[in-house]
Amino acid sequence: MEAATAAEVASGPTLKVKEVSPADAEELQTSPRQGAGSPIPQLLLSPVEENPKIWLPRALRQTYIRKVGDIVNLLIPFQGKPKPRATWTHNGCALDASRVSVRNGERDSILFIREAQRADSGRYQLSVQLGGLEATATIDILVIERPGPPQSIKLTDVSGSNATLEWTPPRDTGNAALLGYTVQKADAKSGLWFTVLEHYRRTSCTVSNLIAGNSYAFRVFAENQCGLSETAPVTADLAHIQKAATVYKTKGFAQRDFSEAPKFTQPLADCTTVTGYDTQLFCCVRASPKPKIIWLKNKMDIQGDPKYRALTNLGICSLEIRKPGPFDGGIYTCKAVNSLGEASVDCRVDVKGKGRIHALRCVISSLQRWKSQGRDTSLDGEGFGLIPISGPLITVIIRMYLRSHFYFPLSHFFLSILILEYRKNCYLYFAKEEPEAQEGR
Repeated sequence: MEAATAAEVASGPTLKVKEVSPADAEELQTSPRQGAGSPIPQLLLSPVEENPKIWLPRALRQTYIRKVGDIVNLLIPFQGKPKPRATWTHNGCALDASRVSVRNGERDSILFIREAQRADSGRYQLSVQLGGLEATATIDILVIERPGPPQSIKLTDVSGSNATLEWTPPRDTGNAALLGYTVQKADAKSGLWFTVLEHYRRTSCTVSNLIAGNSYAFRVFAENQCGLSETAPVTADLAHIQKAATVYKTKGFAQRDFSEAPKFTQPLADCTTVTGYDTQLFCCVRASPKPKIIWLKNKMDIQGDPKYRALTNLGICSLEIRKPGPFDGGIYTCKAVNSLGEASVDCRVDVKGKGRIHALRCVISSLQRWKSQGRDTSLDGEGFGLIPISGPLITVIIRMYLRSHFYFPLSHFFLSILILEYRKNCYLYFAKEEPEAQEGR
């Protein structure tokens, strides 16, 4: 008579102990069916030094998931002394030796599958037997792959910028539960696919925010733990998003009037220049329509005078005075005129000469030229007799002296003093030269 007791080992493996009565033991020893080399009497009679036990790894205490084509290599350690006998079963049946290989060692057992297939899924049981003791462990293996595509996708409704889709679940889920569906759309013009929904659980959806005037196609992927399905069905009909008939009414635009009378934003600046050096005057004017620029000197138009060059660019007005002389000084005016009005700015230009010494040298050089021509250059002579009346000498004297000092009209008093001063200086100069000339003769 047999009595069985079970003990839980390592939260999974099971140990079974069989108790044998003396009558059963005597029957086993004297039974003619037992040969001389039968191992049963030896197992029952050999002493058990260490009870069998299976140490199941923690990762294998829950379902062990692998993908199709992956390698399955399970190493299960156990104990027992003397060496116990380890056996494997698949769903209660013996293993298929053509697909699964097992190697049993002193302290462990290895289950190896080179390329896992979905048929390899199921419950594997390892049994370790030693004498009348037995320990078992169960391992659940699940081999999965990508699911098949959804079935019979169709476009059920198009309203405004929305399109409604329906489909049926795939026939093959890939030996795993479906995690959802992925919905994509593609514009008929570009043909590029864009994802609009991910991990969607239902078998119908509405795609919104479609662009008016475009036509769209849709496709749906099934998804499980292994990934998306390799193919996806595409809707047979396109979703045409119609443009709404809208009438655009333009609002009246009040155009701003930029017309403006001339206004100088930068006036002319007074300046002082030196005889013979070009001078430029600048000012800035703003006006609309474009104004006409007129330059004046002492209230007289100088537009046609070649001595002056006037330029206007983007509201910047400039006047160039080429090699100014003493008579080029005065009041310069820039006037801007358009249909809305006019404006003007003034400045004073002063021209400085090169000094009194230069003027005296010019007079002396003129007298020397007259002397070489045989004229009388004495104090009462022919040369100085020309001074009170018109002539080149008086012109030179007045011009040179104006360059050095005076910038206002000379009175007759100052002019007479000027002539007497130069007559005296010239007389002393030639009086000194006369004796030297006579000695040379």
